[in-house]
Order: sequence, then structure tokens, then C-alpha cells
Amino acid sequence: MPLKDVAVRNAKPTAKPRKLSDGGGLHVLIQPTGGKLWRLAYRFAGKQKALALGVYPAVSLEEARRRRDEAKKLLARSIDPSVQRKADKQAGKDSSFRAVAQEVIAKQEREGRAQATLSKKHWLLDFAYPTFGDRPVAEITARDLLALLRKIEGRGLYETARRLRSTCGMVFRYAIATGRAERDPSMDLRGALTTPQVSHRATIVDPKSIGALLRAIDGFDGQSTTRAALRLAAYVFARPGELRHAEWTEFEFDKALWKIQAEKMKMKMRRPHRIPLARQPLAILRGLQEITGNGRWLFPSVRTSTRPISEGFEADLAKELDDLAFGSHTLFS
Repeated sequence: MPLKDVAVRNAKPTAKPRKLSDGGGLHVLIQPTGGKLWRLAYRFAGKQKALALGVYPAVSLEEARRRRDEAKKLLARSIDPSVQRKADKQAGKDSSFRAVAQEVIAKQEREGRAQATLSKKHWLLDFAYPTFGDRPVAEITARDLLALLRKIEGRGLYETARRLRSTCGMVFRYAIATGRAERDPSMDLRGALTTPQVSHRATIVDPKSIGALLRAIDGFDGQSTTRAALRLAAYVFARPGELRHAEWTEFEFDKALWKIQAEKMKMKMRRPHRIPLARQPLAILRGLQEITGNGRWLFPSVRTSTRPISEGFEADLAKELDDLAFGSHTLFS
């Protein structure tokens, strides 16, 4: 019969050690001195063994059960949990998903990945940390990952869910390479996520249609920063991601120049990118400077000034331009 916390809390010591069983090999060993030790009895390679799971009440009944279940998962993969624990200690590395993910990001930083790429990885992983960031990476299952991705899809963020699956797969594969996991559960989810529908439209080349688009942008009455982004996009032909990560220090108003840092560019174009600015975008920038010019970013996040606006802004901006071009703009109104 499963234990209840009150039974463990009120258990009294006797002259000899005694056990209170919770099931599945988990029990609490009551010492004559009053100490209460969690133990897991199990068999491995035909031998009876025991694994220490902590001391009550520092380790609660709920936590002891979680540790028992983690050990059972290792046993199901023919891994001795006692040996795995020793290996983890000898490696001297944290085996949590968060720790492995941070090692992956640090490795990519050493390899010279663009800051925009690293920021995007951080942003994606922030979705995963609250759910299983502190759990051992080897214990995260395809079901755990799918449950998280389904929540993200429930918010309509289909592309974000797909990118997060790929990023988590990168973390799992690094964990395998460093001896902290045996397999990549993200591979089990191929085909399980919703594929975003993409509507391809022809490029506008007709001068009259281009003029109509520019007039639609000028008539946009949504947020002032979004209006500035739309107008800039029409003049500088930058990617939405480049606009999102634009910093005030990159603009030389006296030279009418926008210098995008080399590390922000893609690997194949790892060199500074210079965009000349006509009088119209300069006027837009001076107006925007009155709103966000005291900070680092042209388009700071609404939550914190230390980061640019979220990645979703890129998709929204691209869609808004598309809708404006074809006579329907509703996203920011």
C-alpha cells in the first residue's frame, strides 16, 4: 500500500532499523537514531542492489518517487542507476537539460555563430526550461517534449514549435556525445507537428502596385514602432530579423549609413553589411529615435529593454507587409 507523508513524518524509531514500503522497491529506512533514509531496492544483472535516494524530510515523498521513477527508466534501458550516478559524478558535469543546452550555446558562441542566431536559440530554449529544464536530460521522453510542443501549437505558433523540436534535438544529440543521454527523443516526433501553411505570392514589380503598397504603409494607423518598421522595410530592403536586431549604434546619421555588424550576418556572409540611407528612412529613424533612442534597440521588447522585440515580430512584420501589398492589413490595427 502506498505511503502517505503523515505516516513517514510520524514514524518512530525502534531498537533496530525498520522499513516502510511505498511500492516499486521504494522504501524509507527508519534508523534507531531517528534518521529516515530513502532507499530503492532493485535487481540488476541478477544481483540485488540498493540505491540511496536522499534523507527525509529534505527529500519529500513526492521527490523520492520521482527519483525512483528516474532510476526505473534507466533500468528499462539496461543501465544500472548506481553506475550511472558514479559516472555522472566522475564526469563532474550537470546532466540537466538546462545545463547541457547552455553548453551547446557556449560551444556555438566559440564557433563564431552570429549573435542573432544565439539570441534565437536562447529565445526558443526559454520555452523548454520551465517544463523540463532542471530534469536530467536522459529522462526526458518524446511524450514530454510533445506535450510542450502541443502547448506552443495551441497558441498558433506552429513554426516556433517546429524550430524548438529541432533545437531540443541539438541538445539531446550533444548530451549523447558527452555521455549524458542514450538517444534523441525529438527524432520520434518527426511528422507529429503541424506544418505551417505558406502562401506564396508573386513579387510586386508593377510601379503602380508598388506605389499602392507605399501609400498603404503611409496610411497604416497601428503602433508607431510597427509603422516605423513597415516604412523602413520598404526603403532599406532588410530582412525582418535584421530590423528586429537593429541597434542605434549601427547608424551613422552624418554619413547616412546603416552598418550591420558582421557577427549578425549569416555564416556565408560573415562580413559587415552597409546600407545607404536616403532622406526618407533618415526622417523615419529620427522620429523613432524620440521613442526608443534612449536604449540599445530600435525595437525593444515590451517586457525588457535588454532584448529586442520577440521573434514573432519577424513573422508578423512579413505578414503585415504581405497583407498591405494585397489590400488587407489587420494584425496591428
